[in-house]
Amino acid sequence: MIREHLTEHAGLPVVEFLDAEAEEHYLHLAGTRPGSGRGTRPRSSEHVRMEEAREDPGSVAWRLRLAGYAEEFVPYLDRFVAEVDTSRVSALVIGDWGLEDDCEVPSVDVRDALVRHADAFPALRSLFLGDITFEENEISWIHQCDLAPLLDAYPRLEELTVRGVGETYGGGETLSLAVGGHRSLRSLTVQSGGLPGRVVREIVAADLPALERLELWLGVADYGGDTAVEDLAPLLRGEALPALHHLGVRNSWRTGDWVRALAEAPLTSRLRSADLSLGTLRDDDVEHLLASVPALAHLESLDLHHHFLSEEGAERVRAAFTRAGVRVDLSDGRGSPTDEDVDYYPAVGE
Repeated sequence: MIREHLTEHAGLPVVEFLDAEAEEHYLHLAGTRPGSGRGTRPRSSEHVRMEEAREDPGSVAWRLRLAGYAEEFVPYLDRFVAEVDTSRVSALVIGDWGLEDDCEVPSVDVRDALVRHADAFPALRSLFLGDITFEENEISWIHQCDLAPLLDAYPRLEELTVRGVGETYGGGETLSLAVGGHRSLRSLTVQSGGLPGRVVREIVAADLPALERLELWLGVADYGGDTAVEDLAPLLRGEALPALHHLGVRNSWRTGDWVRALAEAPLTSRLRSADLSLGTLRDDDVEHLLASVPALAHLESLDLHHHFLSEEGAERVRAAFTRAGVRVDLSDGRGSPTDEDVDYYPAVGE
């Protein structure tokens, strides 16, 4: 989830373009190995993978991230464009761009650098912005910015994943996806510990005629997650995103509300799959889940993993959806607390 860096993206293995500090580190390690020899350039496995990827830049998803702060992100990106044939790069993963507290690099600098280099990436179809683990930075401390200029600069982009928060405390950058229109985008994922309804409304209002998959991590109210069913109302009524066939409303502190909303929504009849995982389903929601089976029986799959259902409740839900022919995932049960005053939290908050 967010514990480890991506090893695969857009169906391609991820290979890191080493920054100055990582390169020095790996060369030092390689130089201590027996057989490296004097006068020869030591090569670590990371160097080997990077050099092999240079020969066929379109065969991998390239990750750009700062392992340390010996190099700044924008010059590092400039060097990547100069040293790799980026005209063949189809998938790009952006990791830590310099988020250490005392020298934080604004995400707008990253966005503007990617916009400036748009002509160098004519084949780019998939972009992951924020492959940052919780050990590097909490998800709600990753401050994204207005990404509409980025989408405008890459009109052929088909997949965008963004990890971070919508609001900053005390002002500053805020995530925005008020793109207006984009003709090629087929998949959009926003991973957040607290997703504002404002951002959801921007997505629903956008002209995205090719969008087939939408995944939203809603998070908790304490980190700005105030998205409500009303924010998705035009989509749920079937009035927006005409090509959509997969909806993920994940990591919500009110998963039960979304079960009821999907069961009643005209949109649901054209979905092939739905994802309500990483949330807070509990035994109080079992009867609503069972009542939703007729409305959801046409789905190929329903993901409910990470939940607070009792074993008995989970088995009732599993049996009902299985009989209806729906592949349901109820793994990662967290147990059903007996304390009535217990707080339920989704998988990813801070």
